[in-house]
Amino acid sequence: MPVLLPTSRSRPSDKRAAVAGHAVVIAGGGPTGLMLAAELALAQVDVAIVERRAGQDLVGTRAGGLHARSIEILDQRGVAERFLREGQIVQLAGFAWTRLDIGDLPTRHAYGLALRQSHIERILADWVRQLAVPIYGNREVTGFAQDETGVDVTLSDGDTLRANYLVGCDGGRSLVRKTAGIDFAGSDPTLSNLMAEVEMAEEPAWGLRHDALGFHGLSKAESGRVLVVVTEAARERSGEPGLRDLSDALVDVYGTDFGVQDPAWISRFTDAARQAASYRRGRVLLAGDAAHIHHSVGGQGLNTGLQDAVNLGWKLAQVVKGISPEALLDTYHTERHPVAARVLRNTRAQITLLRRAEDGLTAAREVVSELLAMDEPRRRFGAMMSGLDISYDLGEGHALLGRRMPDLDLTIEGRPLRLFTLMHGARALLLNFGEAPDADIAPWADRVSLFRAGYDGAWELPAVGQVLAPKAVLVRPDGHVAWIGDEKRSGLAEAMTTWFGPGSA
Repeated sequence: MPVLLPTSRSRPSDKRAAVAGHAVVIAGGGPTGLMLAAELALAQVDVAIVERRAGQDLVGTRAGGLHARSIEILDQRGVAERFLREGQIVQLAGFAWTRLDIGDLPTRHAYGLALRQSHIERILADWVRQLAVPIYGNREVTGFAQDETGVDVTLSDGDTLRANYLVGCDGGRSLVRKTAGIDFAGSDPTLSNLMAEVEMAEEPAWGLRHDALGFHGLSKAESGRVLVVVTEAARERSGEPGLRDLSDALVDVYGTDFGVQDPAWISRFTDAARQAASYRRGRVLLAGDAAHIHHSVGGQGLNTGLQDAVNLGWKLAQVVKGISPEALLDTYHTERHPVAARVLRNTRAQITLLRRAEDGLTAAREVVSELLAMDEPRRRFGAMMSGLDISYDLGEGHALLGRRMPDLDLTIEGRPLRLFTLMHGARALLLNFGEAPDADIAPWADRVSLFRAGYDGAWELPAVGQVLAPKAVLVRPDGHVAWIGDEKRSGLAEAMTTWFGPGSA
């Protein structure tokens, strides 16, 4: 499908600038929206972001790090070092407060990265600006209407953008999702947590605490203040919390509020778990928190959103450019909906184990902790919590099919080269590891890069182990394997057509 309207590179900060339109408009400039914009820009698609904030300033701590698979996808685009320079490498994965050391999993990034969302967003925004993506700051999407050829997107300042597609990356209360009429099914809150960054006149009781109300923690924030996480006695409270709410909650747990004062911010979050029934309705799509919400335990929310963006970006680019039919967009829901459903499932399980210090729950936590101390369960759950075991159902076949491609140390044309360096441009790869002649991919040469590669090491996958070395591998731009071949190359043309559209004449 060709772009319907000419590209506009007018200054989006000028509120009344004449806007012709964009191929894709993204509602929301958080991590998911920024990552999606980068993916589309790399694919040479005209994309713009509409963001209610004037910049990337955040109130509150939000997410606290990147898991291994998220670091891998940033490495696939050549920007991982930007994040690694500012964060702290740690064993971030865990399940219900049981740490999961993933240091022995087969990945170049067998760790997590402690880095606050404010820093993650800033680095992503710098990258997006380098890619010349316009950002309509200090404005919101207030409505839209779609027809057979595009979407008219109304902004809070009265302007309208015309787009081929609109993607809602506008959070758990997504206006895009609600306006599209997409059901957000799931469970209501069973607990309420307050999180805050404050000063305290008295020395607080540092560390984690578990009691009949739930789980609580007092630790030092990056600013040197006290970072508070406390479960409220009454979950019926709603709205914007204040200092009195925080003081009352501290007294309920600790018997004192430690002279709490001067809050930098206070936020309330719950264990509500909901997921969009569909990630697409016509020309409107959802990603990140707009598509799924859950408790923050395990730190999977931001990471799941980044991975949504990388799965969607190349597919949407191909549809916008007329390379692939619209049916390719349906695979976004088919592949990513089960991933988020599993995240909701494991967060519900963790909250059930953590919610109170009752004898039965304490015993269950101890049993789970003992199990996760064993190597096989630790590796399996570590791979799940870090996103390294995600496998899309692409049919029967080799164990690699549908899984993320390892970052192998290859030899290409006599020189060493990491596989991920071949993916910086977000193009698909066909790697020939065998002695058979290269396949004829001329009809797809504008979409797929062919390399004859050497690799002498073991092929090993997280949560799977060693697998048979393939003769040829087709890797999608998101890093997942779309086809495994032998010397006969059977099924390659069909796979290329499925994922990268009909070949050129």
